[in-house]
Amino acid sequence: MPTDDYSGVRLTAIAINGRTWSCHGCGALWLLIALWLGFASAGNRESGSGLIPWVAEKYGAAAAERVLDWRRLMSSNRDLNEQSKLVLVNDFFNHLKFSTDFRLWGKADYWATPVEALGIGGADCEDYSIAKYFTLRELGVADDKLRIMYVKALSLDQAHMVLIYHQTPGSIPLVLDNLNSKILPADQRPDLAPVYSFNATNLWLAKSRGRGEHVGGSERIGLWRRLRKRMEIEAER
Repeated sequence: MPTDDYSGVRLTAIAINGRTWSCHGCGALWLLIALWLGFASAGNRESGSGLIPWVAEKYGAAAAERVLDWRRLMSSNRDLNEQSKLVLVNDFFNHLKFSTDFRLWGKADYWATPVEALGIGGADCEDYSIAKYFTLRELGVADDKLRIMYVKALSLDQAHMVLIYHQTPGSIPLVLDNLNSKILPADQRPDLAPVYSFNATNLWLAKSRGRGEHVGGSERIGLWRRLRKRMEIEAER
């Protein structure tokens, strides 16, 4: 479950009476993405990759098959239109069983890489959102169209994470969510109140005055830094 702080910034102090779903210019952590996409785009080299034997040894044969299915999804669907890519990726990861970080990893909060989530065969809201984000990036969706967003799930009265997609700058984003598998525009999700969002480089806070405030790089989130480090290690396998 999402926590309410990052690197000393307390999110409990942020008013969320207003809703900010606007998307401004976003950057990309190109080195990380290039490394990660390098192992994700194995194509016909899938079975020879050192990653798959590692997954099989660590998580089992069924886990290795899930990772292979994911890599085939990415290598075979780059020519789809973006709406079809959203549906494909959202459905693929929502089939993972929901579980808590404590049950999966023995920790109160842990952001899994896509390989880890597929390996262990389960995910929480952060893991779904992160996996969808990186998979859509591999399928060619531009980084400035995507943000991972912390929200408050009002019906559950708890923190939650989703992935949002903007077709054009300033458009109402679509929400990719594990709580509701149907991809809907944000204005049709009154059950969610945005708190902050980020992509590979940038971080924004949602403010009650009706716009997102850019507050720096996403490296300020410690869990994101550690996730990136593990992905770099996976890319070298």
